[in-house]
Amino acid sequence: MGVDLNEQLNLHPGRTLLLRVCGDSMLGAGIRHGDLLVVDREATPRSGRIVVALLEGGFTLKRLVRRGAHWWLEPANPAYPPLALGGNDDDRLWGVAVHVIRSLPGGR
Repeated sequence: MGVDLNEQLNLHPGRTLLLRVCGDSMLGAGIRHGDLLVVDREATPRSGRIVVALLEGGFTLKRLVRRGAHWWLEPANPAYPPLALGGNDDDRLWGVAVHVIRSLPGGR
C-alpha cells in the first residue's frame, strides 16, 4: 500500500513549497544543512513557530518569538545571535516551516 505524500505532508499547490536548508543556525531544532523543508506560505506565523523570513535580500530560517511588545527571530544554535523584527518586518515573514525531510547517509 502506498503513501500519498501530498496528503501526509498536507501539501497544497500554490501555497506549499519545498526549500533546501543552507547553514546550521537551526541545529538545536533538529534542522540540518541539506534538509528539505515543507513551507506553508499561508500558515499563521505565531510565537514559537519556525518561520522563513526575507531579511537583507536573503532568506533566513529561525524561530519566531515574542518578548513583551517585540518580535524576534531566534536561531537554535548559540553561535548565532537573535534578530530583532520591527516596523514593517512582519510582511517579511515568508512562510512557516511545517515538516523537515532528511536524506539518510548514502541515500542521495
